[in-house]
Amino acid sequence: MAKVTVLSWNVNGIRAVDRKKALDWFYEEQPDILCVQETKAQPEQIPGNLKNIEGYNVWFNSADRKGYSGVATYSKLPALKVQKGLGITELDKEGRVLITEFESFVLFNIYYPNGKASPERLDFKMRFYDAFLEVTEKYHQQGHHVVVCGDVNTAHKEIDLARPKENSKSSGFLPEERAWIDKFLAHGYLDTLREFNPDAGQYSWWDYKTRARARNVGWRIDYFFINREFRDKLTNGFIRQDIEGSDHCPVGIELSL
Repeated sequence: MAKVTVLSWNVNGIRAVDRKKALDWFYEEQPDILCVQETKAQPEQIPGNLKNIEGYNVWFNSADRKGYSGVATYSKLPALKVQKGLGITELDKEGRVLITEFESFVLFNIYYPNGKASPERLDFKMRFYDAFLEVTEKYHQQGHHVVVCGDVNTAHKEIDLARPKENSKSSGFLPEERAWIDKFLAHGYLDTLREFNPDAGQYSWWDYKTRARARNVGWRIDYFFINREFRDKLTNGFIRQDIEGSDHCPVGIELSL
């Protein structure tokens, strides 16, 4: 069996982290797969050193709007098929989804919408959630193992943010958002971090403006989920709070395949 390490990171601008040399850890550690969210760049805007990394395949899905959203997947594993988007035009304009089929599993790299801006954006977010669940279930029901990662933009339980009471009416911790994660897990998926780490203080996002990271006043809104049948291949779930360069830090899993 081989150990496969998969990491996910909302970089808040891939060109920005490149300029900060905040990807040096990636070049040094060379995980098998790195999923990146919020690239904020069209493919032609991305420097060549981020497109051509020896030993990696790389796929991008960018938003129609420049400087906004976008995802990228770097993989040492060869892909059988790569799909951009969920297949729904309205939901796919923002470049939020890459679905990569590997021999052993299907990987969803997703930057889920944020619902804070307006009621309309919250509605968009909830419709995106439901459409995503339909697509994952198609793969799951066809017998594929499913791995989902990305910035979900919702903290699931009170333990997943530092100040749950103060944020009970904020998008990202609304009852309907949290209930959707419950629904998703009820379809047969696991929150991988909680298989290994039940502790509080496990956050992946901190507000820049209030310098919240120094005090670890954060939210856990970045996740890896897998289908239950794949649990015997999961050997670790973790957060890399040591890696800086964004208002998020990477999260990851290890699989034994």
